[in-house]
Amino acid sequence: MFAPESPAPSSATGLTGKAGVLIYEEGYLLRQNVAVPLSDDFSPSATELLLNNATFVSEFGDVGLALAPLLHLAIVACMDSRMDIFQMLGLRHGDAHIIRNAGGVVTDDVVRSLVVSQRLLNTQEIILIHHTDCGLQKISEEGFKDEIEQDCGTRPHWIVEAFNDPFDAVRESMKRLRNNSFVKYKKNIRGFVYDVETGKLLEV
Repeated sequence: MFAPESPAPSSATGLTGKAGVLIYEEGYLLRQNVAVPLSDDFSPSATELLLNNATFVSEFGDVGLALAPLLHLAIVACMDSRMDIFQMLGLRHGDAHIIRNAGGVVTDDVVRSLVVSQRLLNTQEIILIHHTDCGLQKISEEGFKDEIEQDCGTRPHWIVEAFNDPFDAVRESMKRLRNNSFVKYKKNIRGFVYDVETGKLLEV
């Protein structure tokens, strides 16, 4: 799997929003490599969201959408909350499959979803979307795992997929797709980096 070289230490703002320093050899965030506290203003959202859903149901207009995506398109994207995939691409409900994870990287489970998408529901185009200012740029593979092991007593068996450059990460994910024998349709694969400050998609 993709294992980028460790970059030089650099200043950054970590998950807590406080200034820290990335030290890739020692941990993922110096002075922040302990349990991240809950935000003072945190409260569960589920109850409010259910009320929102009641309004949604009263106005529901997606009756009769086909199971298979109308554009025969599957999109693999980062889970970042700043990215509204339908909005940024002008998609409608039912147009595409959206597969998301931390970083938008192509993992075994992403391949599983793409294989189902292609072979069962006839998608034939794949678009990859990573973005600037990604959380996976702010950690290191081993440093992050060290912190989890220290907290949980067990080291994760999965790969974090930390990276330095989102453009390089997109190239690696595109390469994985093209080299994977389970992915049936490979002719139309394109990759982009979304600029979170401008909303622009930059093709790789």
